Amino acid sequence: QVQLVESGGGSVQPGGSLRLSCVASGNFRSINVIGWHRQAPGKQRELVARITSGGTTDYADSLKGRFTISRNNAQNTVDLQMNSLKPEDTAVYYCHAESGAYGLDHWGQGTQVTVSS
Repeated sequence: QVQLVESGGGSVQPGGSLRLSCVASGNFRSINVIGWHRQAPGKQRELVARITSGGTTDYADSLKGRFTISRNNAQNTVDLQMNSLKPEDTAVYYCHAESGAYGLDHWGQGTQVTVSS
């Protein structure tokens, strides 16, 4: 089993930066893909970025160049560096992982990011 706990959310002005961190406990070696999704009010949850166990990254097209995902296998963490934040980046950000041969889904509890002047 895998448990995910996010941290690092908060409020920031447009153009600012935030760094989110997700700590995975349990069987980290079983994780195939880990990353971040977000859900804004009234909208569907969407992929932000993800990284495989081999280090391959995948980003939402609209976020390329502003967001960077990184994974630390020694510390069982995955971070999301968010730069040049915009009001439309306001959302609850969820850490997500797929593990095992069947791609079992795991979700964190979410962390709020608010971008506002």
